[in-house]
Amino acid sequence: MEKIQMTTPLVEMDGDEMTRILWKMIKDELILPYVDLKSEYYDLGLEYRNETNDQVTVDSAEATMKYGVAVKCATITPNAARMTEYNLKEMWKSPNGTIRAMLDGTVFRAPIIVKGIEPCVKNWEKPITLARHAYGDVYKNTEIKVDKPGKAELVFTAEDGTEVRELIHTFKAPGILQGIHNTDASITSFAHACFKYALDTKQDLWFATKDTISKKYDHNFKDIFQEIYDAEYAEQFKAAGISYFYTLIDDAVARVMKDKGGFIWACKNYDGDVMSDMVSSAFGSLAMMTSVLVSPSGVYEYEAAHGTVQRHYYKHLKGEETSTNSVATIFAWTGALRKRGELDNIAALCEFADKLEAATVKTIEDGKMTKDLAAITSLKDVTVLNSADFIKAIRATYDAM
Repeated sequence: MEKIQMTTPLVEMDGDEMTRILWKMIKDELILPYVDLKSEYYDLGLEYRNETNDQVTVDSAEATMKYGVAVKCATITPNAARMTEYNLKEMWKSPNGTIRAMLDGTVFRAPIIVKGIEPCVKNWEKPITLARHAYGDVYKNTEIKVDKPGKAELVFTAEDGTEVRELIHTFKAPGILQGIHNTDASITSFAHACFKYALDTKQDLWFATKDTISKKYDHNFKDIFQEIYDAEYAEQFKAAGISYFYTLIDDAVARVMKDKGGFIWACKNYDGDVMSDMVSSAFGSLAMMTSVLVSPSGVYEYEAAHGTVQRHYYKHLKGEETSTNSVATIFAWTGALRKRGELDNIAALCEFADKLEAATVKTIEDGKMTKDLAAITSLKDVTVLNSADFIKAIRATYDAM
């Protein structure tokens, strides 16, 4: 069979642990037999990030801006334990945080729906899409560990030399400090992305922060969203028959549990991280959530919404069998290949992506799935497959289609 030809490379960002193992399986079984893959490869595994002083992460983001489409494997964000485990030079920042900051986009995450995997929240009938701001906040933070009494202040020094100071806390004993920031330009990009995506998909848009407590920081998000909506989108939303509203994050959490779904829920960076994990888990599995970062300039980076599956990786290293769900990582590849096909007018590449997604869903609906899905499915007499056999089953389904 003649392979589908690509004209422009996509950026390929390899990752860590069990997802890195799945990454190669997916390429070997589901991509390379059918597509003459053109990719510019970057190894974002923690060892190589450490070796390059994290320059490889910056390089991969710059390549993404150059080529317009990237696909990323899950990566480790190191903590103190990882510092020792990997003998790191320093506690490198989240690769996702670095890439999001450079692309200044919005992350849209949505559950992958299959028959036989019903949401834990019984009244959820339609997918809930999380729109996550992708710049600043805790992912671009600065932290200080305080080891003696003293005064902590927030200081802004303007270019003209004038200063604004706010007392944070007077320490009488050791403690910790964290400084976070955002920009009006990035918040504005976030707002436009959310409003446009809502119009494109004909879905209501919710936005939630905690402006009653954070009366300047979170309130600024609320104000910018409202100003942009009133000035540019209110009439378009009315014509499309959809709505926008703002509510407090705790109110949104309560409301979402009683809603039927089918809307976009926009959150600040870390709120979106947490809530997308909640939504994906409630819909079935953390491995059943798509994620795409969209920049204001029209650059796309596709990834799975979950982590590196550390526990399964340690089992794999011991030679033990794993049954790791690869669906979200497969959909990251299909999303990137479809977008590459759209941008380069390669219909066959788009059709391949659609067919591979359909084959993945059909494999599960035919009762062949990984252990995490078998534990929650309503289907009877299912076959639990290990990591490799599940991917091979998808290939068999694809070939039969």
